[in-house]
Amino acid sequence: MFESSHTTERLSGSGVNQFSIFLANKVGALREVVKQLNEGHIDVLAINVQDSADTAIVRIVVSDPESVQDIFHRHDIPYAVCELCVVELKEAAELGKLLAALLQAEVNIFGSYALLARPEGKTALALHVEDNECASAVLKSEGFTLLSQSDISR
Repeated sequence: MFESSHTTERLSGSGVNQFSIFLANKVGALREVVKQLNEGHIDVLAINVQDSADTAIVRIVVSDPESVQDIFHRHDIPYAVCELCVVELKEAAELGKLLAALLQAEVNIFGSYALLARPEGKTALALHVEDNECASAVLKSEGFTLLSQSDISR
């Protein structure tokens, strides 16, 4: 299990958590994890898959982060947790403004992907950044709406 006290910080807070799941790179492995989540009434709200010859790292945002940990423990699924900065975009052209604001503040982006579903149908971008507090402050000052777990969960 890759979980540690360093990776589970602020799990109970209002931030949005990303779970990085470590799976064997074989047909059906991801389907089995999603099936287990769905059986626990947990929706995958965002997903990113990075594979190699032997393993895959699947990064997900879910509707119920607390319950997902129980499922992972029960099924011996190795994972890590980190907090994301989730930003609502009113239109696609705002991406450039968002990136310029983070560049100006010298905040590195380690990863990014869009959410699958979002209330009111607006686009939301999940960002794994070097400094969440700085990124959040900069983006708020530029007029962006930051989303919490309760904003994206049902």
